[in-house]
Amino acid sequence: MNRASISAALIVVVCFFLPWVQVSCGASKDTLAGVDLAREGHHELWLIPLLMLAVIFFGAMRRRNEGRELSGLGSFVAGLISAYLMNRERLRAEDSSGLLAVRLTGWFWLGLASSIVIAGLAAFRFLKRSKPP
Repeated sequence: MNRASISAALIVVVCFFLPWVQVSCGASKDTLAGVDLAREGHHELWLIPLLMLAVIFFGAMRRRNEGRELSGLGSFVAGLISAYLMNRERLRAEDSSGLLAVRLTGWFWLGLASSIVIAGLAAFRFLKRSKPP
């Protein structure tokens, strides 16, 4: 499961730089990536790649049997925060006027799903861990 978390975190980082939102008005179209949205005033979105890089770093430490608890807790929190921030962008995109057609891309959905997978795998690791008698 550790490899899955690291892979999902890499997917989120890559998707952050790919188009998330497609805006069209008549014949003109434009796309915005997560990095574009972060530059244009949604500064809290910078947490997404930073948290995912932390998941990758602590996941690598976990492979060496160091910091297991910190890795699991960090992955859970990072996945939840990233999913929350991405979902908030989804709500903003859906709350657009009828004049502009705003559509979320597949890259956005892949990043959101990967964030949820990270949180889910970390929660599953906590629940699966055997409890001492």
